[in-house]
Amino acid sequence: MRHCRNDAARRGLGSQSIMQQMIDALAHRGPDGEGIHLQGAVALAHRRLSIIDLQTGDQPFFDGAGNTLIGNGEVYNYIELRADLAGQVNFRTTSDCEPPLHLFRRQGLAYAESLRGMYALAIAAANGRLILTRDPFGIKPLYYAEVVEGLIFASEPQALFASGWISPRLNPRARDELLQMQFTTGAETMFEGIFRVLPGETLVVVDGRIAERSRRAALPDGGPEAIDEASALTRLDAALAESVAIHCRSDVPYGLFLSGGIDSALVLSYMREVDSRPVQCFTVGFEGAAADERAAARAWRKPAGRSSPRLVSARRIFWALLPRVAVAMDDPAADYATLPTYLLAQKARASVKVVLTGEGGDEIFGGYGRYRSIMRPWWLGGKVLRGKGTFARLGVLQQEGGAWRDGIAMAEIHAGTHGRSRLQVAQAVDCTDWLPHDLLTKLDRCLMANGMEGRTPFLDPGVAAAGFRLPDSLKVRDGKGKWILRRLLEKRLPQADALGRKKGFTVPVGAWLSAESARLGPLLARQACIAEIAKPGKVETLAQSTEKHAGFALWSLLFYALWYRAQIERKPMDGSVWELLS
Repeated sequence: MRHCRNDAARRGLGSQSIMQQMIDALAHRGPDGEGIHLQGAVALAHRRLSIIDLQTGDQPFFDGAGNTLIGNGEVYNYIELRADLAGQVNFRTTSDCEPPLHLFRRQGLAYAESLRGMYALAIAAANGRLILTRDPFGIKPLYYAEVVEGLIFASEPQALFASGWISPRLNPRARDELLQMQFTTGAETMFEGIFRVLPGETLVVVDGRIAERSRRAALPDGGPEAIDEASALTRLDAALAESVAIHCRSDVPYGLFLSGGIDSALVLSYMREVDSRPVQCFTVGFEGAAADERAAARAWRKPAGRSSPRLVSARRIFWALLPRVAVAMDDPAADYATLPTYLLAQKARASVKVVLTGEGGDEIFGGYGRYRSIMRPWWLGGKVLRGKGTFARLGVLQQEGGAWRDGIAMAEIHAGTHGRSRLQVAQAVDCTDWLPHDLLTKLDRCLMANGMEGRTPFLDPGVAAAGFRLPDSLKVRDGKGKWILRRLLEKRLPQADALGRKKGFTVPVGAWLSAESARLGPLLARQACIAEIAKPGKVETLAQSTEKHAGFALWSLLFYALWYRAQIERKPMDGSVWELLS
């Protein structure tokens, strides 16, 4: 969790007591065990959520040559890696995270190129260097701060604050991004001085300072390839079957978050082939939702062979749950979907410890409606990705302009290479920021807050290689996205209306906010963090509006006010929204 400068190490700033404070802040991520190791100027600490190798998998791991590793996540191809290293290594455990340590001893910084999985790894090398590595899609988080005493790192910013070496200070640039886009971009976070290790990035730390960086891409280079639908279906079927199979490797019970969507239904169809036991599925619906997918999920669940728990969430639960979500989302994403994800994790934890999800299907296979708009040339109504912010033309913010889109613009420049189509560029931009800093952060925080692990079989190198370079016409056709996935689902789960138009999953937050507009508007306007950025009278007017656009803006302000109280002011969050903000 830290690499001290030599003088800091001598003063004992890498002490076990400080490490204990840091891992205590992450107790929810690893309720099954802990370990601390001091190695020269490097101090490592780990909280364990036991999934694979329940008996001997405690961390840190040691290779006998002076290298030490701790890791968060899962390396799914650990069985194959162990086979490749047979005869060269005397493994001390059957853990999925031990093979990467032995690969590092043999391959150096190239060790991560062999890994398939979701991971954030830290290696204290025998030569005194610290190596930090994050998986290419950014499924598992990793943060760091460079302070006077050295470099500190952790899976969540709150552990960095627990060290006492850095305090929570708001980053205004990131705040503007959050309000306008619901997530933030790049390495910067909402906290001044705290940065993300980027997806696929490896950092080398020497004497408490970053000395070297390298990055592994998640998506393959090149524009759309020439392949017919039949060949594409065959290739994709094999890639998904393999990915789901290795994502089901677990020594504890696992299940599936099943919506009425194409992605999770496909995952279900493969999961039932991995194990003869019925798949445990978890679905949530919301009172007042215009499009409730519980009926579709029930129909698709029948092949799994068992009736699985379903949740119905009401408005009263929303007001009580939102403060807990704000606590969990220390790296914030103002996304409605945090609510059902948190609720499902609460429910599923009673019977499983691992869940598979459909995250990544839209980004890899072109599922979002905005992609169809972007594919059109400008003279036919083509649009710029995220060209309009949440508060555009509402007159609510004191400063309407700003550089909130700069991060997306930089991602577009980087993505628009390698002969990619307009659709591929939009997909790559979403994979750069929207996916890791919204969807995957939401999944990680909401599940880990409940002591659970979420797995994403669509976000696998094999699936990305099989799907990302498909012709645009196999992704978007007849006004529908994810065409190739629809065709595959049609073959594998005939009872699903795979080619029908999806209604989409909705959380009726707008209706819930509107029902409380009379007291919510004035309450929000009085919050110091809101008054700093918004016009109080306009906030109250916003609360009275029935327009969908205004409702989303109001939600963004509400989430930000709660997040600010929890993460910047560090105030208690026990109670409902009304109790905390009054």
